[in-house]
Amino acid sequence: MVKTTNFNDLECIVLENDLLQILVPKALGPRILSLRFRGGENLLAELPDVITERPDGKPYHFFGGHRLWLAPEDPLLSYALDDQAVVITSSEAGLLIRKVVEAETGVEKSILLHLDPQQARLTLTHRLTNRKRLPVEYAPWAITQFRTGGLAILPQSGAQTGLLPNRILSLWPYTDISSPCLDLGNQYILLHANMQTPLKVGFPNPRGWLAYWMDGVLFVKKAAFDSQGRYPDHGCSSECYCNQSFLELETLAPLVRIEPDASITHTETWELHPDIPLPNDESAIQAILQKIGLE
Repeated sequence: MVKTTNFNDLECIVLENDLLQILVPKALGPRILSLRFRGGENLLAELPDVITERPDGKPYHFFGGHRLWLAPEDPLLSYALDDQAVVITSSEAGLLIRKVVEAETGVEKSILLHLDPQQARLTLTHRLTNRKRLPVEYAPWAITQFRTGGLAILPQSGAQTGLLPNRILSLWPYTDISSPCLDLGNQYILLHANMQTPLKVGFPNPRGWLAYWMDGVLFVKKAAFDSQGRYPDHGCSSECYCNQSFLELETLAPLVRIEPDASITHTETWELHPDIPLPNDESAIQAILQKIGLE
């Protein structure tokens, strides 16, 4: 029997093991609204009243949590409304959340969740299916919104390329690189999520992971990097956005031409590590990564 609970006035499916509890809303999505250790606090941002207006005047509700968008960012297509009921089915493969075809894009979105039965690890398979009669070109864009007050850790390439560059950093017009909340390190970019104005950075990420530390918990999301792929936003496979209400860790797949009724997927793996001290410099980060087996 599928277990349900009420969360922020929304009926949610409960996905859990002995370590983690995950809440998936039935009335909107595909989304995850809550992620926590059993007995702990929700790590994800809760934004039931945060909205923005689309070019057509319709309100887009952020809600918080984890969502699937289309890249490159478009003020209408990326912000396709997701406040309608989704179809949720459970099988041995996991919990499948499927949205009906979007009127704005002609795309059907789904996320398959597989929770490791014994570890604090969740695998998310994001799928875009083109239901239009003509090909479209998009990249799956997986966005996880966290509560503020923590620290984002963004790994930089350490490839030895001789006389050629080994790092690229994309900056958005509103990004103030002199912000005291942004530490540009040689091995890691650190973003302290306590800012009052928006900031966003993006980069190709051959190391394939992003992390966020909050209240002694280290959240790590992993996604494969395709060195031959054509990524949006000047080649970004990873991005991080923060404002006064939330911080986002974002991964992207390469841009792909999707034929009618064809699909593309983008897989993330989430891992949660408890009892982690604040990683306040690069040597502390290295020690923590070694402890959890992450390079």
